[in-house]
Amino acid sequence: MSLFLVFLAIVIAGALVWLGVAVARGRPLPAELDGGLEEPASGLPPVVLPERPTADDVDRVRFSLAFRGYRMDQVDEVLERLRNRIADQDREIANLKDLDRPEVEASE
Repeated sequence: MSLFLVFLAIVIAGALVWLGVAVARGRPLPAELDGGLEEPASGLPPVVLPERPTADDVDRVRFSLAFRGYRMDQVDEVLERLRNRIADQDREIANLKDLDRPEVEASE
């Protein structure tokens, strides 16, 4: 077992030296090593909410599982739509309160 670990350490050290020399000479990294943090193309269906989501719609939302949890892009999209809808409702409530105030002030 220890012979295998020594061999593995030598292979890893050689690969690191090879990458270091390639980068130092200004050569581009192989395509497999470059751009490793890019978002993968999603082949999953989008998470859909109605135009005016209700609490029941939010309860029914299900996200696809990814390697380390839920798909962040799906969660972000749904949260953004909910945030926008809540902001619209808050503006509508504020407008309705503003319409109601002149009647109260006029009666005083």
